[in-house]
Amino acid sequence: MPGGRLTHDERRTIAQGLADGLTYSEIARRLQRPVSTVTREVTRNGGPAAYQADRAHAATAARARRGTTTRPPRPAPADGRDPATIRTLEERFTAMLVDTGLARTPARVLAALYLTDSGTLTAAELVQRLQVSPASISMAVAQLEQQQLIRRDRDPRRRRDRYVIDGDIWYQSWLASARRSAHLADVAHDGAQALGPTTLAGARLRNMGRHLRQLSDDMIRAVEKRRETPLEDE
Repeated sequence: MPGGRLTHDERRTIAQGLADGLTYSEIARRLQRPVSTVTREVTRNGGPAAYQADRAHAATAARARRGTTTRPPRPAPADGRDPATIRTLEERFTAMLVDTGLARTPARVLAALYLTDSGTLTAAELVQRLQVSPASISMAVAQLEQQQLIRRDRDPRRRRDRYVIDGDIWYQSWLASARRSAHLADVAHDGAQALGPTTLAGARLRNMGRHLRQLSDDMIRAVEKRRETPLEDE
């Protein structure tokens, strides 16, 4: 893969890819660049909704002129981990979650929680860590809670909420997805009955309902089997 700084033409390709609704992975393949390069470029220059190639190129040139000597060095983390390694991992994890359908800020929140040993952060800690507004964090955690990908715990000592991710979260999220499939199967079944199973639309809805019901049942059985058979290191 090519190295070095992005060219102006590459930034135009990124801007066009975002406008076309491409994922970071798809844009990276088009450029033959690492996904982390694209993720970092877009994040540094306003995010996918505000990214502009000309402005990003000018901002990069201005940063290069200023140099990096004026920036205060990042303090080494207490756990001894390399900050650059953690940032790269966060970017890769975030890009992967975005590819699954999550919006970018919820994906960043989820990645941050997964990469902390405690698996828990407050809203204030997320704001500081991700450098976004409290309102953005509030909307992101609301989306993640709705999908049951995180849970909210009250910290009685500090009188503030903590957002938590642990092993049980994925079970709950999987079951929630199974329940949504079952609900959609019921709606499809009712639609088939209303339209008549002999009509083309009715037959289509009937088949859809059958497939979704089977999918929901399979998902629930898989979760139950998994919970009954813990991994060797659990």
